[in-house]
Amino acid sequence: MTEAHGSREILVLAHTGRHDAVDAAAAVAERLHQAGLTPVMLERDIASLGHVVGDRLRDVPIAVADTDVPLSRCEVGMVLGGDGSILRAAELVRGADLPLMGINLGHVGFLAESERTELDASVQWVVEQDYTVERRMAIDVQVWQSGDHIGSTWALNEASVEKHARERMVDLVVEVDGRPISAFGCDGVVMATPTGSTAYAFSAGGPVVWPEVEALVMVPISAHALFARPLVVAPDSVLAVEVLQREEEQGVLWCDGRRATELPAGSRVEVTRSAEPVLLARVKQTPFSERLVDKFNLPTSGWRGPVDAANTVQGPDHPTDHPMGGEMTTGARHLEEGPTS
Repeated sequence: MTEAHGSREILVLAHTGRHDAVDAAAAVAERLHQAGLTPVMLERDIASLGHVVGDRLRDVPIAVADTDVPLSRCEVGMVLGGDGSILRAAELVRGADLPLMGINLGHVGFLAESERTELDASVQWVVEQDYTVERRMAIDVQVWQSGDHIGSTWALNEASVEKHARERMVDLVVEVDGRPISAFGCDGVVMATPTGSTAYAFSAGGPVVWPEVEALVMVPISAHALFARPLVVAPDSVLAVEVLQREEEQGVLWCDGRRATELPAGSRVEVTRSAEPVLLARVKQTPFSERLVDKFNLPTSGWRGPVDAANTVQGPDHPTDHPMGGEMTTGARHLEEGPTS
């Protein structure tokens, strides 16, 4: 542990409950130090590292986050684990204006930039500052009870209002921009960002929203109603869910599956776009469609791809400005001209 001055400082966060993540964190710290950069870790993570790797990092000076080095001074945060680890990291660095680079050691890893096999490459990207920063929409969440504001929080993926008791549904009314949309008994309602559309909202039957699309999504969970469709609304809309006062039912608010708030009957949850996005460090300019296919192992056999524009018939009788080619345009012209007989 040391206080670093005049050097580049890199935050290293790992799921210290997993041996592979601890081993990867040790490797990253070693490589950063060899490259002349200062690894920065949480004090509890440094202790966990010592229990697992022993004296392996004896000659690697690791700065203690928020003691030796403030998080706001770190250049980037390298997160070793799955999407859950990245969500925890986003919570930790909230307000520090610090981009996160995820190295996936979990299963799907939608938020991660690389895999375990690319650990050395990931360190090199950081050393060479070979990455861009992507801004992901987050949401602010306000909780009200009997007209009193009782709490506020935020989420990167989603805020979900769910039933408290497993054996019964919860009665909710959903609202968009100050107008009620529908009321129903259900297991809950998910209010998600585009980033969260491939998480809980996706599992509940919601649409997949491309990250660059600015929108909010509301998805009912197992609703007993004729109209309980997912809703996609403007990014500046206000989404709200109220727990109806029937039989003193209670709900619970979960944000990113990490932070829970009890919701007595009569509670109200409001969700709006946050002014503070989550920053992700990106290296690969992989289209989201390709990432979607890869992460969900979607079948694409039989795909032939776009037609080469050069492979079209050209000439005065075969105009090529119609999306279906000259033949379709010619046919359309004949229809417009009417019968020739």
